[in-house]
Amino acid sequence: MPVPLLRPFAGLRPSPDHAAEVAAPPYDVLSSDEARQLAAGHPLSFLHISKAEIDLPPGTDSTDPAVYAKARENLDRMVADGVLRRDAKPCYYVYRLEMGDHVQTGLVGGGSVAAYEANRIRKHEFTRPDKEDDRVRQIEACDAQTGPVLLAHPDHPDVAAAIAATVAAAPAYSVTAADGIRHTIWVMESESLIASVTAAFDSMPAVYIADGHHRSAAAARVAQARRKAGAAGDAPHESFLVVTFPIGEMKIFDYNRVVRDLNGMDRDRFLKALAADFTVTPAASPCRPAAAGEYGLYLPGQWYHLVPTRPRPPESEPVARLDVSILSDRLLGPVLGITDLRKDKRIDFVGGKRGLGELERRVDSGEMAAAFALFPTAMTDLVAVAEAGQVMPPKSTWFEPKLADGLVSYPLSDA
Repeated sequence: MPVPLLRPFAGLRPSPDHAAEVAAPPYDVLSSDEARQLAAGHPLSFLHISKAEIDLPPGTDSTDPAVYAKARENLDRMVADGVLRRDAKPCYYVYRLEMGDHVQTGLVGGGSVAAYEANRIRKHEFTRPDKEDDRVRQIEACDAQTGPVLLAHPDHPDVAAAIAATVAAAPAYSVTAADGIRHTIWVMESESLIASVTAAFDSMPAVYIADGHHRSAAAARVAQARRKAGAAGDAPHESFLVVTFPIGEMKIFDYNRVVRDLNGMDRDRFLKALAADFTVTPAASPCRPAAAGEYGLYLPGQWYHLVPTRPRPPESEPVARLDVSILSDRLLGPVLGITDLRKDKRIDFVGGKRGLGELERRVDSGEMAAAFALFPTAMTDLVAVAEAGQVMPPKSTWFEPKLADGLVSYPLSDA
C-alpha cells in the first residue's frame, strides 16, 4: 500500500518545562562560532545536536565524523535525562509562527519520500552533493530527522478545520525566541482529525518545498539505502520531517544583492551602461521597490530607482520573468560580468529582514561597491517554477519567520 503524502508519526519532543531551553535556530543559519556563542551556558539547546561541533575543540570541521557521533551522544543523553520524550502514538502537530502582526499556522507531519521521488512534493532549487552528504550523515548518526523541511500546500477546508479544532485546546508549549518570534505547538491526537488531514493531503496533486531542498534530498537517499538493505516499505524512513503551511499564509522577504566592484567602471560609466536596459532615476531616500519590476540601486551616498525598459518575459517562461532573473540577465551578467551566482566571489546576498540599512552599511564601509534592492518573489512565482519542473536562480527566496529546530523531531526507528 502506498505511503500517504503526509502521515502522522510519534514525535520526539521536549517536555513542556524544557521546550524554551531546547528550541534553537535552524542549523543552517548559524556559523559554528555563532552557534557556540549562542549555546554557551545552555546545555539543553538543540544546537548541541544540530551543530554538535560546538562541543568539540574550536576549528573542528563540521563534517568530521566526530561531529555526527557527538550529535548522537547528545541526543541520547537528552532522551535519557527526560528532556526529550517520544510520543506514545502517531500524531500530527500544529505549529504556529508569530512575527509581529504576521501569523501562519500549519502542520508537522511525515512527508512521503515516494511522493518526493514522484515530484508530488515539488522542488525549485538545485542541491549540492556535499550539503546532501552532511545531512545524510546527520540523519544516519542520529537515526532521526532533526531538521524540518518547510513546505507550502494549497488551501484545503478539511485541513483548516482540523487545525482550528486542535488550536481550540491549550498548546503543548509556546516559546518566544530571542528574535521575538513566537513558536507554538499543539498535538493533534484525534483519530478522526488525523484521518481527515491524511485524506486531504492525499487529494492534493502537489505540495511545494519552500526551504529544505538538501534535507529532503538527504532523506530520500537514506530511504533508498535502507530499501536496498531490505527494510520494510512502510517503515518510518519512507517519510521525512516536514512543516507545511497554507500557501496564502507564507511570507517571502526580498533577497537582495551586493557586489564588490563595478567591473572596472567608475560611477558615471556604470550608470551610463545601465541606461541601455533600465530607466535610472536618482532617489531622495532609500529606494525599496514598491512592486515587481522595480529595483533599488545604492552607490556610495546615493540611491537610484531602476525600471527595466524591455517588457517582462511571458508567463510561459516562469524563471526568466522573475525579478532576480531579469537583474542577472540584463545587469549582473552583461554589465558586471557576474554570471555564476553560486561561485562568483564578487557577489553576496542579504536577506531582506536585515533592511535597506544593511545594504547602505556594506557599501558605505567600502566592502561593497553597489547594492541592489529587489521586490520579494511571490509564492505564485515559486509555484509556477515548480509546476514547470524548472529551477530558480540561487538566493531567490528568503522565508520568514524561520522554523525552530528541536520542537519536534522525527525518529526513524519504531516507537
